Amino acid sequence: MNHIVEVKATDVRFPTSRDLDGSDAMNPEPDYSATYVTIRTSDGDVGYGLAFTVGRGNDVTVAAVRALAPLALGLDLEEVLADLGGFSRRLTGDSQLRWLGPEKGAIHMAAAAVVNAVWDLYGRREGKPVWQLLSDMTPEQLVDLVDFRYLQDALTRDEALEILRRAEPGRAARRRHLLEHGYPAYTTTPGWLGYTDEKLVRLSQDAVAEGFTQIKLKVGAVLEDDLRRLRLAREAVGPDVRIAVDANQAWGVPQAIEWMRGLKPFDPYWIEEPTSPDDILGHAAIRRAVAPVKVATGEHCHNQVMFKQLLQAGAIDILQLDASRVAGVTENVAILLLAAKFGVPVCPHAGGVGLCEMVQHLSMFDFIAVSGSTEDRVIEYVDHLHEHFTAPVRLRDGNYLAPAAPGIGAELYPASAADHRYPDGPVWREGTDV
Repeated sequence: MNHIVEVKATDVRFPTSRDLDGSDAMNPEPDYSATYVTIRTSDGDVGYGLAFTVGRGNDVTVAAVRALAPLALGLDLEEVLADLGGFSRRLTGDSQLRWLGPEKGAIHMAAAAVVNAVWDLYGRREGKPVWQLLSDMTPEQLVDLVDFRYLQDALTRDEALEILRRAEPGRAARRRHLLEHGYPAYTTTPGWLGYTDEKLVRLSQDAVAEGFTQIKLKVGAVLEDDLRRLRLAREAVGPDVRIAVDANQAWGVPQAIEWMRGLKPFDPYWIEEPTSPDDILGHAAIRRAVAPVKVATGEHCHNQVMFKQLLQAGAIDILQLDASRVAGVTENVAILLLAAKFGVPVCPHAGGVGLCEMVQHLSMFDFIAVSGSTEDRVIEYVDHLHEHFTAPVRLRDGNYLAPAAPGIGAELYPASAADHRYPDGPVWREGTDV
């Protein structure tokens, strides 16, 4: 029997705060970090996954993976891969660990790292990238991944099957299109809040030259600064490039509405995370007030139930799922199906270490086998830390190229993981505080 013999979690942190990469209104000095998981089996199979954090607290998520590990150790790998939906529910539904959630917070993010590692292992065994692994599955296999218990008032199993079956005839053509043209991207690289005006302008112009048709700026700290920065960005990119803005939860509902009225002359495409990620009715009120500016959120949504409610309440125009905030690939299949049911485009969050590498698989699967569309859909791209991954993202003319390497893309080079291990890796022994 080939069984799981190791679930290893490593605290890996990158000192991005040194150059204020990733800085925003709520995270002024983040250190991009990964709860990095390696799963091994008795026959030598291996898979890699991660959950993203921004420094302090990454040790909490590492501890959560170690608490989940006994639920996976000893399991027969063939049985796990035959019922990946059941494996996910085993991790998220444990009667004692569930008390720490349920299905939210550090435990749920730890489950994401483990679930993503198992999908990575599965892709490696099959010799397929995860986007292809998913899009080769039958509609019946895909709906078996989904826990419909809390979704049935919004999405039934039969409705999910109909969505997937409707997309089946065009799968092959869309796969050819993806392999030839890639998947549209936008970039947040110019817009970090700690960057100088000169850097913002230079990187915005670079983004247009590289083929991006949308950039994103962080906002929400000082209105006068936002007005100046948006004016500079609009002058740099011209009238035809979309500029999204992201407040990272900085505002209350009335403040968000008022602030966005001030920014409206610069034609922002969407406002991302305008208020508390838990405030579904607040997002709905903001959406009504700031239209036609779109409201986008999702990177801090705890689980599929919150996404269901955001959609039911008409609270968002753009759904921003995250590869490791909910319970990994498996739960994200359910979220993609919900988005398709409500006709809301998915533009994933990828502002963090390893997120670009992982989340591209979900959007590409969505294009091929679920929504069948890239209209008004873009994957976030940030130009940070890709050099540490064995299969980094590839872009051409502002588009993600489809990954060819088997798995989900979360594997770090061993030297990178060792050098950035916290607190005893060489990078941290040199004296940078987190």
